[in-house]
Amino acid sequence: MHLHSPAFLTGNSIPSQYTCDGDNLSPPLSWDSPPNGTVSFALIMEDPDAPKETFTHWVVYNLPDHIEYLPEGVVNHATLPGGGVQGKNDFGQLGFGGPCPPSGTHRYFFKLYALDQILDLPPGASKADVIAAMEGHVLEAAELMGRYARQS
Repeated sequence: MHLHSPAFLTGNSIPSQYTCDGDNLSPPLSWDSPPNGTVSFALIMEDPDAPKETFTHWVVYNLPDHIEYLPEGVVNHATLPGGGVQGKNDFGQLGFGGPCPPSGTHRYFFKLYALDQILDLPPGASKADVIAAMEGHVLEAAELMGRYARQS
């Protein structure tokens, strides 16, 4: 399974429109080659370079197995039009919160998980809740990493 974005290549800079310095839009993401038996997908975006601990920017789960992409600018609602549910990020909000590092260049990891079931979680679940619910149900995972440093 592979995770891609037409907005940036892995290891490269995330364009500013997907950050707090721009429009704070979620970037477009697409994936392919999920393993047999995939029932749903979960996506977690996090910044391990945050000052205190890993900072969660986006949690999406229960994306149906027929979904192969998330468009640019996913609306921060509890449920998504084509299926899927959004959790709370560490900004305390539902949906996407863009990169906004206090200093230096940070790495942002988008991790996509192919799951063998739908997670029994309500909208607004935390990353910890999603990770606990996924335990024993991850068929495969894919990762995309982008970097961002604020413009001074």
